[in-house]
Amino acid sequence: MSRPPETGRGSAGQKIEQALEKALDPLATALKRATTPPRVAPARSASAAAAAPGKPGLEVSPLAVPFPVIPPIAGVEIATARAGFYKHERDDLVVFRFARGTTCAGVFTRHKVGSAPVDWCRRHLDAEGGGLEARALVVNAGCANAFTGKAGADAARRTASEVAKRFGCRQRDVMLASTGVIGVVLDDRKIAARLNEIEAGLDGDAWLKAGQGIMTTDTFPKGSFAECTIDGHAVRIAGIAKGSGMIAPDMATMLAFIVTDADIHPNVLRAMLGLHVRTTFNSVTVDGDTSTNDTCLLFATGASGAPRIGRVGDRRLKEFSRALDRVMLDLAHQLVRDGEGATKFVKITVDGAASPASARKLAKSIADSPLVKTALAGEDANWGRVVMAVGKTEEPVDRDRLAIRFGPHVAAVDGAPSPAYDEARMSAYMKNAEIDITVDVGSGRASATVWTCDLTKRYVEINGDYRS
Repeated sequence: MSRPPETGRGSAGQKIEQALEKALDPLATALKRATTPPRVAPARSASAAAAAPGKPGLEVSPLAVPFPVIPPIAGVEIATARAGFYKHERDDLVVFRFARGTTCAGVFTRHKVGSAPVDWCRRHLDAEGGGLEARALVVNAGCANAFTGKAGADAARRTASEVAKRFGCRQRDVMLASTGVIGVVLDDRKIAARLNEIEAGLDGDAWLKAGQGIMTTDTFPKGSFAECTIDGHAVRIAGIAKGSGMIAPDMATMLAFIVTDADIHPNVLRAMLGLHVRTTFNSVTVDGDTSTNDTCLLFATGASGAPRIGRVGDRRLKEFSRALDRVMLDLAHQLVRDGEGATKFVKITVDGAASPASARKLAKSIADSPLVKTALAGEDANWGRVVMAVGKTEEPVDRDRLAIRFGPHVAAVDGAPSPAYDEARMSAYMKNAEIDITVDVGSGRASATVWTCDLTKRYVEINGDYRS
């Protein structure tokens, strides 16, 4: 079983997560989804996808969804600017400013060569029990500032220092994130030169611009929004994410930033993020590769007027927890929908596994298999490749009870081709843009779901000239 994502304070953070998971176990069970969840925002901007400012020449994914209408979230302002990390004309710098008292939690890549921004955030969220306050978030696209040694770390520190001076806070209260080419030191002077423009442009209604500003090879901006109540008080949750390639758990290789106006203690916030990341961002894969820069940050401004939640397992969190899970899963699905060159959105469910860890490993083996993914791209009903991907894991599998289904069509049952198998119907099903694959391995009662996409020639083209 893959280890839970890093959340800040090592064993202490894990104990908090475990306590919350135990307290909300009935909720976690209820949150298991049989299909793609409904959109969580009431309406979306029809023109948002067409406005994507990603890499020139990339067509918008056929699986794209419009950006949601996200109203202002009390306690946060956002601004974007063009710092010049890209040669072409586009915003590539995004800054969030948070109200005093905003709490923050984060989960990060487990890549052994983490970036300077990841090191910065992890170190400061570790301090004082998870970071007592966050006042700003600075995100740049076009330069990952990863594998850059002391020079990269110094650039990250200078960036935080400059923003802290502007916003009247401590350096440690400024969170950082970067995405782009690995091995290039961040030119922090480009960020500093735009801070006047950023400060003048801060606005509570800039979520779409922020979603566009963090894109790299993304073909559409990704956002999500939900509303719920805490003790009768209305609460909002909004988030943006970026990611298109190099997507694989643990942390799906991406950046994601979620803000709520709820008032939640950082320990509780961290535990909730750790709980839900497992079945959302850690359950999607595009190509099996993990990034150096994966970051998911969750901020709570406390500006909604709802009472403060300071205890893990507080029953008043139940509705909020559901809403947070919906936002995170929605964003995670959008990452897959924008997989580089993707034409199929694929849900893979493994049932009858010996344990949840085994089910997850089996599902991921299917999702990451190049042979399975290319068959999906070719709309080839080659279910034998699923058999291959299951058997190679060395996980417990009862060959004589193995069953495979594509949507409603049964391909195999009791370890053999189904007597009812119909090649024509299966081939017709494979032409759908969304495909469900269900495998029962006959070894127990555990299950897991992973979402992925197909692997097309376009993926090779995009990654063959990524830096050019």
